[in-house]
Amino acid sequence: MLTSQKTMRLLPAAGRKATQKVAVADHDGIITCFGMKKGEAVPVFKTLPGQKISRLELGGALGTPQEKIFVAAGSEVRGYTKKGKQFLSFEANLAESIKAMYAPGSGLLRAHCRGGPVRVRELHLQPLLRLQGSGSELSYEVEVPGPPTVLELNNKDGGTEGEVLYGTADGKLGLVKMTESSPVHRWEISNEKKKGGVLCIDTFDIVGDGVREILVGRDDGTVEVYGLDSSSEPVLRFEHVLSESVTSIQGGCVGKESFDEVLTATYTGWVTGLTSETQREEVGPGDEVKMSRETQNKIAALRAELEQLQLKVLQEREKYQQTSQSSTAVSAVPVFSINDKFTLCQDDASYSLTLEVQTAIDHLLLQSDVPIDLLDVDKNSAVVSFSECDSEPNGNFLLATYRCQANTTRLELKVRSIEGQYGTLQAYITPRLQPKTCQVRQYQIKPLSLHQRTHSIDQNRPMNTLSLTGQFSFAEIHSWVVFCLPEVPEKTPAGESATFLFQNTFLGTQLETTYSKGEGHFKSDNISTISILKDVLSKEATKRKINLNISYDINEDSVNHTLRMIHPKLEYQLLLAKKVQLIDALKELQVHEGNADFLIPEYRSILEESTHLLEEYKKQPAHLERLYGMITDLFIDKFKFKGQNVKTKVSQLLEILDNYDLNSLMDFFNAA
Repeated sequence: MLTSQKTMRLLPAAGRKATQKVAVADHDGIITCFGMKKGEAVPVFKTLPGQKISRLELGGALGTPQEKIFVAAGSEVRGYTKKGKQFLSFEANLAESIKAMYAPGSGLLRAHCRGGPVRVRELHLQPLLRLQGSGSELSYEVEVPGPPTVLELNNKDGGTEGEVLYGTADGKLGLVKMTESSPVHRWEISNEKKKGGVLCIDTFDIVGDGVREILVGRDDGTVEVYGLDSSSEPVLRFEHVLSESVTSIQGGCVGKESFDEVLTATYTGWVTGLTSETQREEVGPGDEVKMSRETQNKIAALRAELEQLQLKVLQEREKYQQTSQSSTAVSAVPVFSINDKFTLCQDDASYSLTLEVQTAIDHLLLQSDVPIDLLDVDKNSAVVSFSECDSEPNGNFLLATYRCQANTTRLELKVRSIEGQYGTLQAYITPRLQPKTCQVRQYQIKPLSLHQRTHSIDQNRPMNTLSLTGQFSFAEIHSWVVFCLPEVPEKTPAGESATFLFQNTFLGTQLETTYSKGEGHFKSDNISTISILKDVLSKEATKRKINLNISYDINEDSVNHTLRMIHPKLEYQLLLAKKVQLIDALKELQVHEGNADFLIPEYRSILEESTHLLEEYKKQPAHLERLYGMITDLFIDKFKFKGQNVKTKVSQLLEILDNYDLNSLMDFFNAA
């Protein structure tokens, strides 16, 4: 049973001390409602299979318990009573599947589907009912530090000040106060430990002090409980890691009266309760601490159930082996689902590829037809091996195999692309199933792959401009922008023109795109960005036999500006490489002399930090080469717009980079 984001809810309790029932919906279109009695699940109702359910919400008349169950499946909305009787079904007549909905009051239901020219991966509609504005007009936009994946009203209703909690795809968490005129950012938690993206949020008083804690579920299986300190800043109180992505999280009382729990549902449908009940321990002879009799009985029952399941699997496998040897046997390919995500991480300008399978992964093959770097991921325990590949004529730049340990159902990889090099990354996933089967997933590496949408740019920077005119439609030029840049909605925006702003996550340079039917204007403080756009847009127009009139305005000051932006990164990498080169020699000296006291402080510091320096260097393979490549491209692109070919001078440029000094480098660019 697979579940989508936010498809598990707790029904209101019947009395003050009564336990709550759990309603969970899955990809088979089934709603299962159950309660717990003496540690065992007791079914309340189960609906018939149908279309995949993408969202489950509770609703009801205002002032009454919110115990009616509403689900969205495709573009259909259905309603059920707490006993499982269907009382509502209607077709929303939408071209896309419903991704989020809200049921305020009696009979009023609002739904929203994915799409639109907004910077979201998925919009979760949770309207602040008290801040009703002017119908469907946009009041304002709120900038958050990453692509938002979940919204939740603080304290279930937004509190007295209209507060909204949000989580992002790259794992950040924040609170925004929604005033009538503008948003106010209350606090934001960064993701320094590189945990998974936030999939679900709830608020619940699990401690019992009258203040609701913030419950968070992430796509790497992390469950977190945040409390608020005396200055209303969030503090991590509790953390637990499950083996799968957490699709839903709720606080309530399910397993035992008077003991609240944090309830979670995972991708493959496991529902888990983390209880606030103190687990009793018994002290045996010699002060030996033993588990309570109740806990021992539970573990014994689980082991017995597990042994029964293992025996059943063994019997079915033997039965399959016998029937497969028959001449009339037909081998069926096992079907398995993959939950995958390919997202740009702003912090380190890399792409995170997360693959989650409902059964254990045997191995994964990665193939790319463009040059990319594989970066180290601490959480990845798979063994990677590389195969030699011939970029000519097969177009293979990467062939890597990850062999997974037993019971690995989730794999996280990191890759870094090179702007201007675009193509396809393919993942071949083979699970531990018989007969052997494999699924392929494809991910597009775009020409300007390291650019991320932003809300504003610095207009005072020296900008280069590329302008296009020709016989093309608004939809055609929009499709070219989608081809070139990430985070642009595939659907053509409403209206006659569109403007998108971007920032390069690696360098910090920026890009402004404005286009309409028959014309497009692109501004950037990086000449190489303009050069890539010129080449790719010309190629796309030629494919469609459209003639383009191309003009450009190059600002000479932008070159030194870009070199200054590269400078701190290049200086850091050169220093890191120099320190790493010294480590072995310094360690030999330390062994020879017996200690490091005779070394100057700078060298002693390198020895003390050697482990960290080597880890940092290992995490950034080819980082220095990438920076050299960017400077070389900038040099070539500067003179390409002047109609000059300076490729013969690249060797001189590399000599200057080997003895790097910013002023010498800028002098070379200007003199050439």
